[in-house]
Formats: sequence, C-alpha cells, structure tokens
Amino acid sequence: MSGEAMDYKNELDETRRALREITLMMEQSQGELSKLTQRNTAITSHLQQVQKQGGAVEEIKMAYDSALDAQQRLFVMRGQLDKLQNDKAHLEKYQAVLEQLVNNGGGESTGLSSGAGNSSKEQMTGIEMIVNAQEAERQRLSRQMHDGPAQALSNFILQTEIAMRLLDVDPSQAKEELGNLKASAMGTFQKVRGFIFELRPMMLDDLGLVPTLRKYADAFKEQSGMDVSVTVSGTERRLESYLEVMIFRAVQELLGNASRHSQATLVKVHLDLGSDFIRISVDDNGRGFDPESLKDSNNLGLKLIRERSEMLGGKFEIDSVVGSGAKISFSVVAKI
Repeated sequence: MSGEAMDYKNELDETRRALREITLMMEQSQGELSKLTQRNTAITSHLQQVQKQGGAVEEIKMAYDSALDAQQRLFVMRGQLDKLQNDKAHLEKYQAVLEQLVNNGGGESTGLSSGAGNSSKEQMTGIEMIVNAQEAERQRLSRQMHDGPAQALSNFILQTEIAMRLLDVDPSQAKEELGNLKASAMGTFQKVRGFIFELRPMMLDDLGLVPTLRKYADAFKEQSGMDVSVTVSGTERRLESYLEVMIFRAVQELLGNASRHSQATLVKVHLDLGSDFIRISVDDNGRGFDPESLKDSNNLGLKLIRERSEMLGGKFEIDSVVGSGAKISFSVVAKI
C-alpha cells in the first residue's frame, strides 16, 4: 500500500471513529429528548390544572415559568439533535469518498490524483464551515427568541390573567393593564418581524438586492445606532437569485461584525453593479484589526465570504490597520 493510500486509510479510520461517537451522542440525545418531552407534557398538564382551579397569580406565574423553561430546553435539545444528524450525514458522505479512494489504492487505478484527495478534504472543510456557521446562527437566534419574544409571551399571559381578575374588581385598572399588554404586544411584534427579516427577507425575492440592502441598512441603523449608508453604482438590475442571497448574507455578516466588534459609529456600504463583476465593499470607522490575526481566528463568517466569493470567480480583500477602521471588499462574477 502506497503512502498516499495509507493516509487515506488513516483518515477513513478517524472518520469511522467520529461517526461512532456521533451515533452514540445521537442515541443519548434522543433519550434525553424523550425525557424532556414527557416532562414538558407533565408541566403543561399541571399548568392547565392551575388555570382551571383559579390559582393565585403567583402560582400561575410559577407554572408558566416552568412551562416556558421546559419548552426552551426541548427546543435546544432538538437543535442539538438536528446538528448531530447534519454532522453525521456529512461524515457519511466523506466516508464514502474515502472508502472509494482506499479501495482504489489511493486513486492510482482510477486515475485519481492526490489532488482529488485534497479536493475532497477541502470540500469537507467547506461543509464543516457552513454547518458550524449555521449552528452559530441558530444559537444566536435561539438566545434572541428566548430573551425577547418567548419571555414577552410569558409576560403577556400573566398580564392577561391579571386583567381578567381585575375586570370585576377594578375595571379602570383592568383597562390600564390591557393598554400595557397592547403596547408590549406591538413591541414584540416588531421584534418578530425583525427576526423574520434577518432569516429571509421576502422583499429579496420580490424586489431584489438593492431595495433589500437599503431597507436592511435603515433597520440596522435604527437598531444599532450606527450611521449606515448604502451607495450603488453601475447598472441597477436584478441578479441571479443565488448571487443576491450570497451578497445580502455577506453584507449582513459584515454589518454585524462592525456592530459587535469594531465599535464603529459610521459604516459605508458600496455596491458596484458592473457588467463583468459585482463588487461590494463595507467600510467602517471602527478600531480596526490586524488581518493576519484572522488566520487563527474562529470568525467563520469572513472565511465563508472569502470561500464563496472565490468559488463564484471573484476576490476577497481586507484593508485594515489597528486603530484606523476596516474596509472589507469582495467580488463575484456577474451573470446577465
């Protein structure tokens, strides 16, 4: 067996070991999920009993808090199980590629070169990056939903119970409570709309990239307090759907980075719709950073932008110095 084939075999053994570990973790997670489902059912039943028996306000609140906590744990466990299932599926595909390479003696008898093996490994690395980035986004949204709408819904239920009890005792106070409930519901509704827009803005499909970027910049400006501007040059037009999604997600990531990490107060987004290339730059006046530090960074967002822009025939560039802001640019081949 050649050294190359031995490398593939070692990689295959490691992949099989990882698959066994994931399978075991999935079994454990499924068992835990079953227990949490039963606990959630029991807590929900207890909540219904407390409501029917007309318990005290504090008792009702405690029952609702328990139900909300159980639902959140169930949500997190289901997310963990989904991630394990995705990881397992990707490893199984990678295992199939390695088994083929090992069975063919490292690619010698089929004409596969070591480049094919490297390509498989690079593809797997790209898949891992995408999965990890997706999971990080799910965790962020999970925290936002728990701290925002989920907690607000719990408060709505409590406010409704209080208002119902006050109707016969103090109608004016009940009216005030209902007014507070309406105001809270409107605020939560706006937050939910914001989450939906971040997940998949419908206007991206309906109106295209440019109007969606402008709308998102306005919403981001209001939310973050940063001065965000969008300028467009070239021929404004609709692009291929996958290009519009890729560019929007990239700008979304870069604006998020400017808000979370750079302490910027001003961000300029420029979109150049050329005939051959689409070029995008995001320039902020934040504290900047050393581009070399990204080599050892866990910033999957920037790595994915680089990878996707290069896959689409473009380039990715960073112009930043510590203390002097940052300008991140990328391009993709235009499709007309």
